[in-house]
Amino acid sequence: MGISFSIGNHGVGKSQLQKRLLKHFGISAQDIATAGRQFPITARIDIQSGLETLLKQTPEAKLLGLASPNMHEPPSFAQMLGGNHFGLDIGPMQYDEIDIGDPIPVRCLKNGLWLGSDHGLPFAILLAPGGRFGFQAGVTVEIAVASGEQGAQFSQDFFRQLEQAISEGRSYRGRILSLEAHHHPMGGGSSVKVHRLAKVKREDVILPQKTLATLDRNVAGFMAARDALKSMRFQARKGLLFYGPPGTGKTHTIHYLASQLPGHTTLLVTAEQVGLIGEYFRLARFLQPSMMVIEDIDLIARDRTQMRNGGEEVLLNKLLNEMDGLREDSEVLFILTTNRPDQIEPALVSRPGRIDQAIEFPLPDEEGRAKLTRLYARDLDISGDLHDLIVRRTKGVSAAFIKELMRRCAQFQVETSSGKVLGQSAVDAALEEMLFTGGALNRRLLGGDASTPSPQQ
Repeated sequence: MGISFSIGNHGVGKSQLQKRLLKHFGISAQDIATAGRQFPITARIDIQSGLETLLKQTPEAKLLGLASPNMHEPPSFAQMLGGNHFGLDIGPMQYDEIDIGDPIPVRCLKNGLWLGSDHGLPFAILLAPGGRFGFQAGVTVEIAVASGEQGAQFSQDFFRQLEQAISEGRSYRGRILSLEAHHHPMGGGSSVKVHRLAKVKREDVILPQKTLATLDRNVAGFMAARDALKSMRFQARKGLLFYGPPGTGKTHTIHYLASQLPGHTTLLVTAEQVGLIGEYFRLARFLQPSMMVIEDIDLIARDRTQMRNGGEEVLLNKLLNEMDGLREDSEVLFILTTNRPDQIEPALVSRPGRIDQAIEFPLPDEEGRAKLTRLYARDLDISGDLHDLIVRRTKGVSAAFIKELMRRCAQFQVETSSGKVLGQSAVDAALEEMLFTGGALNRRLLGGDASTPSPQQ
């Protein structure tokens, strides 16, 4: 993991930063060696905390800020000691406000250089963004010391203590995260977004009993038995495929699971973020126990015979290789979702260890529609007869359709009356608008079905 190399001085002049470093070490640049390690972007806050804790043992350690005209090229000791043509020099301290899900963001150093000495051995430690060309793929820590056995031992010991501090911190533990990559001319990079999902209670998950039982056994039951299974040398990772028509509760159930798995970090991966899949797997390993949710997996892992270009197959192979590359004792739960299971590449679902269980999310039956109507009625007062009428008229629709139907019923009720007692005229008007005014396309958009009865039935 550590890389050591000597640095030569190829510049014709010396920057203030280079002069400061050479004076600190008291030797030529050719006699300085560095070692570097890169950590996931989610370790950024814990790295800074770990560095500050470890460097308290060296009270004379001095922190310097860095300034560079090239925002696309993270600073390194090679730049600092290689000449002034990089334009890197001493500058003001730069901080970012990092959201980790708490009410107040954490103030975090963007980059910094510590100069200190340990038992007579001068050292320098660099904290900098990892990645190039505007994409921040992680955080890099570099250590510079004099070449030789004493310096190499210091670097190894320091990295070992830093990794221990990071593993004990992990500011994003138990959060719900996604990566947001952006590129712009003035620099920038990927950032971690913390999602604040509404808490979903068990009674708010309206699914057939058979589906709920399968879900409980493969998630809650598996989590409860995981340590015992590991002790018997069974694998700790697990893969589930949620499939069914749009609006049947797949995403809603994932929100429920995320709120019911304390200590698990949830990673939300959308189809457009497939280019970051390697970084997501890295975070899943780093923040385990974790749950990785990959939505619309058919857009990433469609059947090879339906792929339009070689790039799609490269992404599929990357996904398969990452899943296979996880150790059996990795505490990672995969949940893949799709509305079109028939289009998924067989290599993903036919090999044990990738997907262990498929769980169908069907359109709600009569009992399910009755529960959904009560759930989404919220503060509306619905008579028993009108409730039964809504259940009959919504045969063949999705849970999402019923949720929107109740909202529109409430709107029509507000427009015609100030009371909360729902009238049939409001229900008729809402169904007419959702099922017929917008035509077949509107029915599909809302999760309706062509066979849904008309408002007069």
